[in-house]
Parts: sequence; structure tokens; C-alpha cells
Amino acid sequence: LAAMRQTGKISDKEYKTALSAPATRAPSYWTGSENYVADTVMDELPDLIGDVRGDIVIDTTVDLNLQKLAEQSIRRLIDESGKKLNVTQGALVSIDDSGAVRAMVGGYDYSTSQFDRASEARRQPGSAFKPFVYMAALEAGRTPDSIRNDAPIKIGKWTPDNYGGKYYGKVTLATALAKSLNSVAAQLTMEVGPDAVVEAAHRMGIQSDLQANTSIALGTSEVTPLELTSAYVPFANGGYKPDIHFIQRITTANGKVLYEGSTGSAPRVIKADIVGMMNSMMTGTVEVGTAKKAAFNWPSAGKTGTSQNSRDAWFVGYTANLTTGVWFGNDDGSPMKKVTGGALPAQAWHEFMVAAHEGVPVRPLPGTWKSTPSDTIVPDEIPSADASQPPVPPAAVGQSPQPAAPSQP
Repeated sequence: LAAMRQTGKISDKEYKTALSAPATRAPSYWTGSENYVADTVMDELPDLIGDVRGDIVIDTTVDLNLQKLAEQSIRRLIDESGKKLNVTQGALVSIDDSGAVRAMVGGYDYSTSQFDRASEARRQPGSAFKPFVYMAALEAGRTPDSIRNDAPIKIGKWTPDNYGGKYYGKVTLATALAKSLNSVAAQLTMEVGPDAVVEAAHRMGIQSDLQANTSIALGTSEVTPLELTSAYVPFANGGYKPDIHFIQRITTANGKVLYEGSTGSAPRVIKADIVGMMNSMMTGTVEVGTAKKAAFNWPSAGKTGTSQNSRDAWFVGYTANLTTGVWFGNDDGSPMKKVTGGALPAQAWHEFMVAAHEGVPVRPLPGTWKSTPSDTIVPDEIPSADASQPPVPPAAVGQSPQPAAPSQP
């Protein structure tokens, strides 16, 4: 204001009026969550068409109706439970089988914070990372019917306790994943090796650096909601990794095509039989496991995740039509009050997916798996490793460092 007054752009009276005027909220048209998508699109433009030298028309993949549904669900749940549960932020990403982003909400209100928590904030996924552990185990020869002993386990100085301290004894891998048992996930990581888990996650679409230690089983390496959701898409589409994209086409104002999205085939990154086994197991999460609040009248599957002290709560789930990931937490990493992935995230996912599938013909999840109980692996003893304490994971955005800790459902 002072500079404007000095250059004569405003008068003394206008200067004094401006100083005395109270701060006002940004215009309502800046509050829409579609602005998070617009920012992402603008960031991608230079790589697609170079410098923008005139008016252009961009056709995005986002369905504005779904975008508004996602925004309303995130806001409503925070409005209703924010103070009681100490939760101030949420994010949602929904991607179809071709890799097209159909909705992306990066926070509670764009006008008060333009930071996109969906694509920029790296947070600990907790147990939402476990599907890559189980996928690596299945690729190494285990099956959903393989049995492990769920009991206290010590890996060097590290003891990955189950959430709530409850143990179930001998269980199938399918039961262990549905109940999100940390002991079994840690055992499987020891058996196949952390490097195999990292390789599986990167192959599926995780781009962030991952720490190849046993604690990776419990989701201590940080990821963004966008990349975690994208890495579940191959489970939904039968094993293929598409390019994740927001832009379909770019034209000039007079219709000249500057960019057209590729419709080429996506590479297979997971075998069909492994897809069938994984979908069979992750269906259990929704039907009898930690995400029963997510269930609706479509065949669906997924995984909940909760980081240490409920700093992050996740649910990433999918149908044969859409893969949607939801995160709730706080920018400063402060703990929520006992919020788990099966609570607010599963509720937001349910509301969004029910609306998104209205009128769409029901389809089964890809792949099949027929249980063969005789195919079991029963260890005589609980494995133990002579390993050092896992390194402390790096802090999430806006979060103070914290030790690797037992993952929660």
C-alpha cells in the first residue's frame, strides 16, 4: 500500500481507508477444490506444449460432479468431527482404470491454503502400504491360504506390535491382511527381503524413495496420496500400469490440436493370477476387516492405514471402475484423536464411491482365486532376525521427526 501511495496510484484517503479496513475472506470462486487440479494442469503444460503464447482450451480428465462430491464429503466430515477428533485436513484422489484422474481434492479449502496435500504432501501410509508386502510374498510362492503364526515377534531390537496388542495365533495370509496384523507383515518382509517389497511398490507406481528395511512392512516410508492411489490401480484394472494423467487434449482457440493424450496400451506389471489373489484378500478388508464402513453394493477391495499416534489415517480402495484414496490428518503432524483408516477415510470413500457408481452397471473385480486349504506353510517357530533397530523414517511435510512405530489398521 505504501508503495502504491508513493507512486501516486492511490490517494491519501484511499490509503487510510485501506489500512483501516478489516481483512476479508477471498472471493468464493477461489474456494473450489477444482483449483487444486488447475494448479497441477498449469504445472504440466510446459512439458506438453512448451511456452503458452496465446489462448488455449484444455480438456481435463476431471469430472466436475465427482470433484464437487469429493470436496463436499471431505469438508462435511471435518466440519462435523474436526474439533472433536482434532482433524483439520483431508485429501481425496480418484483414478479410473486408464489412469485418468477423475477427482482430486488437495485440502479442506483452497482459498485458505493452496498447498496440494494430494500431490505434494508426503506422509506415512501405515498399513495402506502392506498390499505391496503381500504382493511380493505371493510372487515368491505364497498364497492367500498360506499360514503364519501371529504372535509377538522381535527383529533385532524392534518389536512390531499389533494394533491394540491382540494376537490371533495361526492365521492365513488372507486373514492377516484383512485384520492388518503387523506381526505377519513383518515376517513376510523378512522372508522375501525388503528389496523385493521396494521393487514391487515401485513397479506398481510408487515414485518416492523407500527405505529398504524391515519396518517398510508397516508403511514408515512416506508417499503422497496421488502416488499411493495410483499404485493400487493395477489391482483394479487386471494388472496394468497406465500413465496417470489430468489432461486429455489441448487446442488453440480456433481448434488446432496442440496435444492429444495417448491411448496406447499400458504395460503389465503384475500377473493375472497374483491380481486375483490380491483382490480376493483385499476384498476381505471391506467385507470382514478394518474397512467395513466402506462397503456398498459393488464388489470392492482395499486397505486401511494409520500411522503412529493417528497422525495420518488412510483408506485406498477400488472397484473394477474406479480407484480412490482418502487421507485425513493435520499439516503440522499433530495426532488426531484415535482416528483410524476405517473411520473418516472409509466414510468419505463410501460416500464418494456410492455417488460415483450410481447408474453404472456392476462389474466384478478382475481375477479369480479358489481357496485350497491344503496349500499352507506353517513355520515351526516365529522367525527372528539379528537386525539393528530400523532407521528413523524421515519426517513428513510439516511434521516433527518420529520413530518408526507399529502400524495401525
